[in-house]
Formats: sequence, C-alpha cells, structure tokens
Amino acid sequence: MNIVLWVLFGLLVGVVANAIDPAPARGGLLGAIILGIVGALIGGFLSNLIFGVGVTGFDFTSFAIAVLGALLLLLIGRSFKGAP
Repeated sequence: MNIVLWVLFGLLVGVVANAIDPAPARGGLLGAIILGIVGALIGGFLSNLIFGVGVTGFDFTSFAIAVLGALLLLLIGRSFKGAP
C-alpha cells in the first residue's frame, strides 16, 4: 500500500477503534490516524506470528486485524496511564 492508502486505512481503523472503545478518546483526526496505523502494525505482526495472516491490503480481514491491534494498543496505553 502506498502512504495515502495507509493514512486513509489508519483513519478508518482509528475511528472504528475509538467508537468501539468506551473511554473518551483524545487526539482528534491525527490521533485516530496514528492509532490506526500503529494498530495495523501491531495487529498484523501478532496475527502473522500466531496465525500466519497479516495486514495485506484494503480488505475485511486486514481491517479486522488492524482494529483488534488498535484496541490492544488502547488497552495497553490505558494500563500504563492508570486510567480505568
């Protein structure tokens, strides 16, 4: 994927992950993009390690993996922050 698609994919993933997460999100549009891209990297790495399937493009499987990675990132961030 080129950089424009990564940014668009990251935005979509970040917005969905923030909508699923019950805690209020901060960071705005840029925070959602960063959350989505880093979540895709984390989710893709872990799913490739465990299942042999990673984030390969703009498809449903990659989207689901990226959202799960973003939710995991939010959970880890909240545990370090000490927020409920």
